[in-house]
Amino acid sequence: MAEQEHQSPGHVGTRNRKLSVRAKIAFSSGSLEEAMVGAAGVATMVFYNQVLGVSAVLCGTAFLIASMVDAVSDPLIGTLSDNVHTRWGRRHPFMFAAAFPFALCFYLMYQPPSELDEYQLFLWFTATMVGWRLAKTFYLIPHDALGAELTDDYNERTSIFGWNYIVGMLGGIALNFFTLYVIFPSTPDFDNGLLDGDRYALLATFGSLFILAAILLCTFLTADQIPYLHAKNKLTDAVKGSYVHAVKHTWLNIKSLFTNRSYIGVCACWLILAISGGVLGVMGTYAFIYVFEFSTEQIAVRSLVLLPGAFLALTFSASLTKLFDKKLTVVFTIIAAAFLVGLPFTLRLIGWFPDNGSQWLLPAFFGIWVLGYIALPVVPIVIDSQLVDIADEHELNTGNRSEGLIFSIRTFAIKLTSGIGGLLGGFGLEIIGFPQNASVETLTPEVLNGLLFMHGPLYWIIVYAGLGFALLYNIDRHRHTEILSALEAARARKFSEEA
Repeated sequence: MAEQEHQSPGHVGTRNRKLSVRAKIAFSSGSLEEAMVGAAGVATMVFYNQVLGVSAVLCGTAFLIASMVDAVSDPLIGTLSDNVHTRWGRRHPFMFAAAFPFALCFYLMYQPPSELDEYQLFLWFTATMVGWRLAKTFYLIPHDALGAELTDDYNERTSIFGWNYIVGMLGGIALNFFTLYVIFPSTPDFDNGLLDGDRYALLATFGSLFILAAILLCTFLTADQIPYLHAKNKLTDAVKGSYVHAVKHTWLNIKSLFTNRSYIGVCACWLILAISGGVLGVMGTYAFIYVFEFSTEQIAVRSLVLLPGAFLALTFSASLTKLFDKKLTVVFTIIAAAFLVGLPFTLRLIGWFPDNGSQWLLPAFFGIWVLGYIALPVVPIVIDSQLVDIADEHELNTGNRSEGLIFSIRTFAIKLTSGIGGLLGGFGLEIIGFPQNASVETLTPEVLNGLLFMHGPLYWIIVYAGLGFALLYNIDRHRHTEILSALEAARARKFSEEA
């Protein structure tokens, strides 16, 4: 079988294979760059707004501009990676090419020249964010598409992306602790180290080197999987022909996806979840510092709440999808997880939560979050698996294997987490009147309640608005078996014709 696999990339006989743990870890190592970006993201808004003095509106605008660039670049790179045919496969050249620009732009974002004024800092923030997010697009879309190509097995796909999520989560926990304890420790001069501008040079240096290492590690460790991946698309031949012909085929490919009910449902649900998560991710630091008055060391405790979910996510995902299938698993876990994640902020808003300084504050807050984050990791794992099933259906309908294009929505959603989250957060801070260079003593109850509203009720409103879209997904286990049988027959015919 191994000999046959190497002779014929993407051959029908290889497609239902099981992957070794080593192969899954090699692929999953690629998620560590996102873990580093996420750990740094805790500080980004605080750095430009509270440390450097850039207004919240300008910071939000920078996030918006970067997201607008993503909206154009992500599907283009996805399509390009689907249709570039090299001796190193479709995905790996992009992953390698992204490594150094990604690391460089990350470094520059946290090391702006000291002589810049507010508007120059805004331009620097915007330019470096656009740069690293373009580089991230060149890496992350091919990486996710690579995971989608590794097997056609219905359950094995959930396992692959489960491993990817778990490795990323564990890496995120470790990097969050390192960031808050080592890079931004509390000091006599700064009760919260995130407000110490001198510490950002260490974040820039460590983060850029870590990202570079993570991307290169994944690229080289997964190179042995290239012979087992799908063969080139029929669209690849169009790309080699006339430009007009290639554009036409690409447009038809995109049009087909956006007439696919399941794809529309997953995309809309995923984007709404990303926006809601962005409000928490970008603005959560403000609530921790100014509402609950947590030190950086106490903020680091939140990483611990991810541990039970990290270890249980793969088991829960597999068990729940077997019991309820993928659609209902997504719906049930979103309802439960979102309620628990937003609950501490809502309870403080209505006065039903321990006061600051109480011995019960940390246990109450993070005890609730432990339960929420047991359920939450199931959602992205299952959604990734749904996207791969959609790739099968799309291939059956069009003859094109388009994981890159399909997974561009995932990459776009990940970046929307900080993009639209930062936009809403920036304008939200302006609406509630949050001042620059703020201190706990000078903030009014109205401002503090505004922060709580964004993290509690507003978060719930956004999340639950996406549940209806999740119900549009209509590929269950039976339907996927039918799709796969039809695909196997089509691939066999193609292989016979080419032979």
